[in-house]
Amino acid sequence: MKKVVPFSKARETSLFGSKAVGLGDAVRQGLPVPPGVALSGDLVEAVASGDEKAIEKVMKAVASLSAPFAVRSSAVDEDGAAASFAGQHLTVLNVHSAADVPASVREVWWSANSDSAITYRQRVGLFTRPSVGVVVQTLLNPDAAGVMFTEHPVTGADERLIEASWGLGEAVVAGLVIPDHFRLDRSGRVLERKAGRKRIAIRSLPNGGTFEQPVPPAQVNQICLDDTKLVALGELALRCEKVYGPRRDIEWAFQEGTLYLLQCRAVTTGKARSELPDPGPRQDPVASLQRVELFAGMDRRQSEQIARLLKERRFAKGETVIMEGSGGAAFFIIESGEASVSSKGVNLATLGRGQYFGEVALIDGGPRSATVTAATDLVCYALTFWEFRPLVERNGTIGWRLLQALAKQLRDAVSAGQKIS
Repeated sequence: MKKVVPFSKARETSLFGSKAVGLGDAVRQGLPVPPGVALSGDLVEAVASGDEKAIEKVMKAVASLSAPFAVRSSAVDEDGAAASFAGQHLTVLNVHSAADVPASVREVWWSANSDSAITYRQRVGLFTRPSVGVVVQTLLNPDAAGVMFTEHPVTGADERLIEASWGLGEAVVAGLVIPDHFRLDRSGRVLERKAGRKRIAIRSLPNGGTFEQPVPPAQVNQICLDDTKLVALGELALRCEKVYGPRRDIEWAFQEGTLYLLQCRAVTTGKARSELPDPGPRQDPVASLQRVELFAGMDRRQSEQIARLLKERRFAKGETVIMEGSGGAAFFIIESGEASVSSKGVNLATLGRGQYFGEVALIDGGPRSATVTAATDLVCYALTFWEFRPLVERNGTIGWRLLQALAKQLRDAVSAGQKIS
């Protein structure tokens, strides 16, 4: 069911994911949350697939919000006590207009299917197809922001641990600064107060995106939270525990003296993305697929079945597409640009239009045997293990022709004495 709803109506984790439902709970309980909407996982996938009706639906829903926007993942199994996926799924900040939101939603969908996210899923025993909801919120322009744990995450002490910096909280989350450090007891009494070294602040750019602004020397070591703000954070911790329960990891921000809750998730046991050029009109994915040796034996109908599963993905020059040794679950066909292939630091090949890589991941989801880097701005069509496997299981002819192609590739590799994948 392709749905987009305001936070107050986001109640079903199976549709919208834990983060969206958590923000919905906060709104329903009167907690101070910036306005936003929740996108269901199937709507996000439709946007990632280029479905025009889905794209229009998202643009219409966010048009009622004040720009700019923050676009964040809300996968169904994200932000749980066993696996938070912190740092695995993309957050796109300062999306300048409603028309720019669908492209950011697509990037968030791909981040949940990236090699690093797949490796994390394997490590925590969640190697299943992700359902990726998304939340879109009005982006604040905070004076200070950061994180707060309602229980000390290292010692387990019954106290509040707060880390804070100037500007957007991504400076703290991404480890770009040494943040100010505070400890409060449950009554709000300050147990420890230590200034950090906050050399930069993440700020919004006028036309979208963010940048690292140097902090004036006088503010580098200046405490960014006064006692009034610490009292407000202590009260927020109590309110979050009342709504969500103990052991919470809270992201917060102060804008013009008002405290906002950005997200609240269970404490887990156990960077803004640069804009890429508009790729222009989507090319015929069937034609791209038929240029690939792996699928060359397919007839037109079979090629169309596979092509319907392809999703466009873009990479900036110098960006790592796949990393040697990481888990993988996606196969890529190059539509435009060039990619460099290397293993153990040795350059092996340069790939161009119509060439492909990562196909073994469609079969076994195992570790990557090489690193692939965008040698230029790169546009690919990509297919995930989650989508390809059910198609092969339902269609024996496709499976057989794929097996024949892999057998030929193996023979050729044995003859050549090497293989790149």
